[in-house]
Amino acid sequence: MDCLFCRIIRKEIPSKIVFENEKVLAFRDIDPKAPVHILVVPKKHISGLDSSTADDARLLGEMLVAAKDIAKKEKLDESGYRVVINNGKDAGQAVAHIHYHLLGGRKFQWPPG
Repeated sequence: MDCLFCRIIRKEIPSKIVFENEKVLAFRDIDPKAPVHILVVPKKHISGLDSSTADDARLLGEMLVAAKDIAKKEKLDESGYRVVINNGKDAGQAVAHIHYHLLGGRKFQWPPG
């Protein structure tokens, strides 16, 4: 694939990487919505949550574990943090490659807007 996140994964576009293993990459969002705003993406291209299959369950879980570990490294585990998946245009998904937003460093409101 040639989507933005695939190009970041291939290191064709620079990013501020905070975590990487063989299946997952995490980097700081270039337009942060919180003091800490990190995107956690699978190296496998999956367009969105609706495009995932049962075969992707382990990978999606590994992304959540990565988000938890990054939150701890960023010292968000005591105050709290949010993990968000936007699926589709109306939900605010701007890049057609599934990703988790890890947000923290400020108090959040509920419900989100």
